[in-house]
Amino acid sequence: MKIAIVTGASSGMGREMAKQIGDRFGGIREIWVIARRGERLRELESQIPVPLRILPLDLTEREDLERLEQELRREQPKVYILANVAGFGKIAPAEQVPLEDEAGMIDVNCRALCAVTHLVLPYMAEGGRILQFASAAAFLPQPGFAVYAATKSFVLSYSRALNGELKPRGICVTAVCPGPVDTEFFQVAETGGAMPAYKRYFMARPEKVAAQAMRDSMMGKAVSVYGLSMKGFFLLTKVLPHSLLLKILEQL
Repeated sequence: MKIAIVTGASSGMGREMAKQIGDRFGGIREIWVIARRGERLRELESQIPVPLRILPLDLTEREDLERLEQELRREQPKVYILANVAGFGKIAPAEQVPLEDEAGMIDVNCRALCAVTHLVLPYMAEGGRILQFASAAAFLPQPGFAVYAATKSFVLSYSRALNGELKPRGICVTAVCPGPVDTEFFQVAETGGAMPAYKRYFMARPEKVAAQAMRDSMMGKAVSVYGLSMKGFFLLTKVLPHSLLLKILEQL
């Protein structure tokens, strides 16, 4: 059975990815949607024209990862698409972010993403696609968003390396690196501090970011960056010293 797996599917970009996979890929027989909030996952059943397997799991918990491993072992699926979208961030100077939240960002954004990838890889179909959701914050250190940006740099580096490793199997790994996206993400992120005002000018719609991510993945791109402004930012971080860019951002 050919399936897709989407983490963080209860809201935001995860929810949008599940919808677009259901709409665009006729060969997908089932989508496994994963998130802690089972009731939010069940709401998707009336919105997606593909059968869903509801998996209310906390991917930071060992027992829940074992449940996913058991489900994979029992069903022996062919995974055509894995979208690792689960993640969160907190905006505030590092010394003001509770240690629990700092550790939580590392656990969800890095450790859980690696764990799910590790568990699913044996079941990935030849020619399959893995979309690892990073962020444009991965391109440059982010004062006031330090741990989150660092976790997304990890995701970007890990994804690019994995893409090279999996080429012999015909599997493409795409690091999805959007700028700010208009989702529930910021309801959590701004509990400790406000997003810089200039970032609101670059806020993108989730459905457009998801569509671009899917196109780039199907084209075999290692990195997906939505929008001209974020592509320009990506280029600047390649050609200008980060110290200079950080001074410019401080002024903004």
